[in-house]
Amino acid sequence: MTALATGTKAPAFDLKTLDGKPFSLTDALSRGPVVLAFFKVSCPTCQYAFPFFERLYKAYGRNGVTLVGVSQNDAKETFAFIKQFGVTFPILLDDTRSYPVSNAYGLTNVPTLFWIAQDGEIELASVGWLKADFEQINRKMAETGKAAPAAMFERGEDVLDFRAG
Repeated sequence: MTALATGTKAPAFDLKTLDGKPFSLTDALSRGPVVLAFFKVSCPTCQYAFPFFERLYKAYGRNGVTLVGVSQNDAKETFAFIKQFGVTFPILLDDTRSYPVSNAYGLTNVPTLFWIAQDGEIELASVGWLKADFEQINRKMAETGKAAPAAMFERGEDVLDFRAG
């Protein structure tokens, strides 16, 4: 099974955040598009990508788009990950016994990123690290917030075009 494709209706779900607050995809979509970033703490590509996702969050905050991580680990491991990699955006905990949300989205690899439009349609599905997809999400977040796209990469920074998940 592969991740859900663009043009597919995103499955609705309810999960708890790392700090125990409820999160509903339906509620989040009522406020604007949602970016879901699925990960596992032991995944080297997730460790590479999440600091870049944090840059998106810092650049746009909650400016019309909800960015959330979906962890496939328990709370203790997830907390250590976000602390180590400086992640401040909300993190949801998928049930580590059965991974209902990860399975509903057809995950076979992480990181997997989805841009879900406000109508619930998946407009972008990206598995692994794809710089072009990251840049597209940057543009979409800027457009949604009616801002110019923020610079995401520092001068001289070596950013890979692709890294398998």
